[in-house]
Amino acid sequence: MSYPEKTENDVLTITVSGEIDLENSENLRQQVHGALDDNKAVSVDMSAVNYIDSSGIAVLIESKQRAGEGSKEFKIVKPNEAVVSVLKLAKLTSFFDIEN
Repeated sequence: MSYPEKTENDVLTITVSGEIDLENSENLRQQVHGALDDNKAVSVDMSAVNYIDSSGIAVLIESKQRAGEGSKEFKIVKPNEAVVSVLKLAKLTSFFDIEN
């Protein structure tokens, strides 16, 4: 499974929907990491994500770190309440660049 992508103003946005859990987090990891290899800035639109577990959070953390290592930009865009509540619980809201 891959998520839709679009590029605008030199930023590749991946629009994620549904659940990000152990079953599909590896697909997201591969897609985001591939996007970071090929782009200077990657955003993950999470407005349509209704559930995220620790494996999904791990993908986001790894992506942020990978972006930093390559002097690239990684943002979470429009996270809905399900995502925000998990990020708050994990005390990660200040770790990520989040655009509402």
